[in-house]
Amino acid sequence: MRGIAIREELTDEWENRGVKEDAEYAILTAEISKATFGLTPSEYKKIKGLRRENLRDHMNDLELIFSMLGEAATTEITRVGDVQGFIESKEAAVEGGEVAGKARKDLETKTGKHVVSRQNYLQLPQNKKRLKR
Repeated sequence: MRGIAIREELTDEWENRGVKEDAEYAILTAEISKATFGLTPSEYKKIKGLRRENLRDHMNDLELIFSMLGEAATTEITRVGDVQGFIESKEAAVEGGEVAGKARKDLETKTGKHVVSRQNYLQLPQNKKRLKR
């Protein structure tokens, strides 16, 4: 639920700051994803074997957390910098994604494991899923 709220907060900021076209939202989202995971959403979907499914529905906990961090950081950078328009929003999206990307890389270094996984959350056996509250 918080992930949805964080995403909506970001898209509301973009809309209020002059980002209007669907293509612009897609580009900005891709910039956050590239800086966070080193992958665009379409590349990420290929890794998970998805076609039209929602990528977030197939992310594990860490993937979702880093996605949320990239989006929340982008929102904060946008607000603090009083970002206006698509070009400035794109720069903020990269910066916000870099915050999450650095955190992801740090975790990967400490654990020796990659955060990005081929595993699809919805395909996990029910007993492997955490209970949602």
